[in-house]
Amino acid sequence: MAREINRRGFLQNASLAGAGFWVAGRAPSVFAESPNEKINIACIGVGGKGSSDTDQAANYGNIVALCDIDDQRLGAKAEKFPGAKTYNDYRKLLDEMHRQIDAVVVSTPDHTHAPAAVRAMRLGKHVYCQKPLTHSVAEARLMRDTARQFKVATQMGNQGTADGGFRRGVEIIRSGAIGPVREVHVWTNRPFKYWKQAPDIVARPTETPPIPSHVHWDLFLGTALARPYHPVYHPHDWRGWWDFGTGSLGDMACHTANLPFMALKLSYPTRVSAASGEVNRETYPAWATITYEFPARDDLPPVKLTWYEGARGGERNLPPAELLQGETPSSSGALLIGERGAMFSPNDYGAEQKLLPAKQFEGYQAPAPTLARIDGDRGIDDNQKREWAHAILGGPAAMSNFDYAAVLTETMLLGNLAVRVGKTLEYDAAKLQITNCPDAADLISPPYRRGWEL
Repeated sequence: MAREINRRGFLQNASLAGAGFWVAGRAPSVFAESPNEKINIACIGVGGKGSSDTDQAANYGNIVALCDIDDQRLGAKAEKFPGAKTYNDYRKLLDEMHRQIDAVVVSTPDHTHAPAAVRAMRLGKHVYCQKPLTHSVAEARLMRDTARQFKVATQMGNQGTADGGFRRGVEIIRSGAIGPVREVHVWTNRPFKYWKQAPDIVARPTETPPIPSHVHWDLFLGTALARPYHPVYHPHDWRGWWDFGTGSLGDMACHTANLPFMALKLSYPTRVSAASGEVNRETYPAWATITYEFPARDDLPPVKLTWYEGARGGERNLPPAELLQGETPSSSGALLIGERGAMFSPNDYGAEQKLLPAKQFEGYQAPAPTLARIDGDRGIDDNQKREWAHAILGGPAAMSNFDYAAVLTETMLLGNLAVRVGKTLEYDAAKLQITNCPDAADLISPPYRRGWEL
């Protein structure tokens, strides 16, 4: 079914695709209206972010199946899509309905992204997966390789990529406006007010309340090693726990580091180091500063990217104030420092930019667009799904497809390994190995609970 839709969709939409994303001198538009062909979509994880992901996916296809380990969340979404079949276990959904679905949206906690998405891709299904793409470094590589092997259309949910402002920022950097860039700083406002981790929580709760009747706890655990249920994990604060989430880095780096990563054509780093608050076995530390060192790429120089999260000594962990040249530090943001100036993006998604020093760039005009812009004003979340649907129907690959998104995710998650190991990591990307720390092998590819192996 998916192959047939691709064939028919390509014929009907080829004229809308223009010349693709990378056309010099102009920016072809991605389709403005819903595609003529309807895609049959299964949504795995339909609460929280998954709720809006499901609603937006419905703009471009038929929601034929819904899956969630929480019956309350599942029931609420089933009321909106009464024709969809409901499941608690994504494995059963894919086993029973793989002949009736073309595409899958995965919006579960981080530790079940890859298990659900890889299973779907191996069945030939196109996949939209929330960020970060995976829970572990090895899973990111597997996601990329599986998407390539089965030739499916993919997209990661770092929705800022769909914003025209983000794409303008990429074009400005690539045009050489601030000169060669060797230094980047990225910071986030997580985890403040979003979830609990160290120093508030540093160990598992000792009490073992009963599992609510609407929660299928074993299915929530999925690949993670068994532990008793507690509301501190579900439905929200799982992100701050090593076994389920990827902390502030996983939550936001695929957004906030996206602009420099794409604009500077970064790939895998060769060295990653970290300083952080006290590391415990259960939750992410109170703060971390992580430095990635990237080699030269063609005619582009080596780059050092530093990530800042959390708070230390009661103060936000931020880059040195003088680097911002008088600008007020934003809640989250990125700073790219070039030989002829700097770009400051005071935005989670890299969608806004200021060139510094401001006086030097008075009257600056951005270069002519070279990256596609998505027509309409439905919001970047919806646009991210629209671009994916268009790719399924034969259009250009979505900009945050797994070829790109898996490299971004793998790179960022190496920072969490550096935090846990507490030493500088030398990374051999070709071998998927940390060469100076054999003990890190289990962190690159953590063991799965028996019965849940990929």
